[in-house]
Amino acid sequence: MNQGRIWTVVNPTVGLPLLLGSVTVIAILVHAAVLNNTAWFPKYWQGGSAVTAAPAAPAPAAAPAKK
Repeated sequence: MNQGRIWTVVNPTVGLPLLLGSVTVIAILVHAAVLNNTAWFPKYWQGGSAVTAAPAAPAPAAAPAKK
C-alpha cells in the first residue's frame, strides 16, 4: 500500500471516520448543487406526470382577404 505509513501518524479509529465522513459530505454537496442548479433533476425526483397536457387545437384558418 502506497500510503500505508499514514496510520503511524493518524490513528485508524480517528482517520477512517474522518475519511468516510468527508466523502459523505462531498457527495451530499454535489447532489445539492445538482438539485439547485438544474431544472430537470427535481422533476426527475417527483417522477413522471400521470396526466399529460392535451395537445393544443390547431388555429382556425384565416378568412380570405376582401378585394
